Amino acid sequence: MKIYFPQWQGSGTGKNIEDGARTILEYLNDSEFIKVPLSDIPAGQYGEKKYNIHNYDAITEQLSRLKKTIETSQPDTIQTIGGDCGLEIVPVSYLNQKYPNLGVIWFDAHADINKPCDSPSCNFHGMPLRTLLGEGSVHMTPLLFSTIQPSQIHYVGVRDIDAVELARIEKDTIYAPGETNIEAMITTLQSKDITHLYLHFDFDCLEPKDYDKTYYQVKDGVTIKQAKECIELLQQNFTVVGSSVLESVTTKVSELKPIEGIINALISNQNADK
Repeated sequence: MKIYFPQWQGSGTGKNIEDGARTILEYLNDSEFIKVPLSDIPAGQYGEKKYNIHNYDAITEQLSRLKKTIETSQPDTIQTIGGDCGLEIVPVSYLNQKYPNLGVIWFDAHADINKPCDSPSCNFHGMPLRTLLGEGSVHMTPLLFSTIQPSQIHYVGVRDIDAVELARIEKDTIYAPGETNIEAMITTLQSKDITHLYLHFDFDCLEPKDYDKTYYQVKDGVTIKQAKECIELLQQNFTVVGSSVLESVTTKVSELKPIEGIINALISNQNADK
C-alpha cells in the first residue's frame, strides 16, 4: 500500500513540509499512491494546544482517518510520503501488529522519544517513538494498533537529543551508536531474531552539506552515500515491510536530485500492495 499523507501539524508551524511532500509525490509520478486528506481544523499559528501537544485536534482527526484507511485495506506493506514524523505511530503500530518483533530503523537527527510533558516544543513530531512505546499521552493511545518494545528501536544518524530523551534511551540501552556502522547494526538485529523492518527516513538525518532542504539542519550527519548503502544492505539482509520519506521541504523537483537514490530505494524498489 502506498500512502501520501503530508501531515505538517505535528511540527508546529510546518513551513513547507506539506509542499515538500507534494514535490516528492510529483517526482515519483506514481498513481498507486492513496491520498489521505488532512484535517480542516485550524492549526499552526491558529491551532490550540491540548494535553501538551500543539495542534492536538487536527492531528488526532487526520491520524484517525489514516488509521481507518490502513485498517480497511489490511496491507502487507506500507510506503509513505510525508509529512512530519508524528504520522509514524499509525503505520509502524499496524505493521508491528502484523509482524511481531518488527525492527524499527529510525534514520533521524532527532530521537523523537519525548513525552508531551517533557517536550520543550510540545510538537508531536518529537514524540512518536515514546507514543509507540505506550508511554506517551493516553489520549493518543486509541490511534495505535499495537505498542513496541525499546529493543525494537535502532537509530541511524541521531545526534540532537534532549536530556530527558537521552535518559530514556540509556534506561533500556536503546540502539543509538555515535557513529553509523551498518555491519554492527545488522549483527545486532540478527541477534534479536528480527527478520522484518520498518525504515523511517527523516531527511534531516543527512549531513546538511549533502542535502539541506530539510525542516531542520543538524551538522555532522550521515552522508547520502552512507544512507543509501545502509538502506540497500538492510534490504538485502531483511524483509522491509514499511518505509517512509519525511520532512523534506523543497518545492522544486530539480532540488531532489541529490536524494533521488534514497527516495527510489525506499519507495520505488519495494513490492508494495496495490
